[in-house]
Amino acid sequence: MSANKTHPQPVVLMLVLRGQGERQEVLLGRKLTGFGAGNMVAPGGKIEPGEQAAAAAIRELEEETGLQVTESAPVHRATILFRFPVRPASDMDCQVFLATSYQGEPVASEELEPRWYPVANLPVDHMWQDAEHWLPLIIGGEMFTATVIMAQDNLGVESVQITPW
Repeated sequence: MSANKTHPQPVVLMLVLRGQGERQEVLLGRKLTGFGAGNMVAPGGKIEPGEQAAAAAIRELEEETGLQVTESAPVHRATILFRFPVRPASDMDCQVFLATSYQGEPVASEELEPRWYPVANLPVDHMWQDAEHWLPLIIGGEMFTATVIMAQDNLGVESVQITPW
């Protein structure tokens, strides 16, 4: 990978949970445009120059779903380093936040068609293949750094290394 080393794009994801126990749900959405269109994803996107990661997560959530959270609501739960060996320009360093307090109801945007999903039945078959490795951990309360090496097809997962905080 050293010959193709790039500067990973700083990005954020915001997971929003509601309910408890067997009725707990997470807000995900079908990505409508751009990288990964068609996949189920968490709201999120690029961090703007000079913007703090938590502020970017709050902004992206509102832009993509209409939900609002206060600055104190999101908790930083994970750092995920996505590496695409055959497409290093797609490498991303992702900060993942989780919020359980929000205002509003989710509405579709040009980017995302949001919907609540039961935590017990996550739509991993419709998500990037790496999601099944880290999404349940974050929802379950774990905090960690993960390195995800994508496979040669840029869709599958070659390896996932998780280091708890």
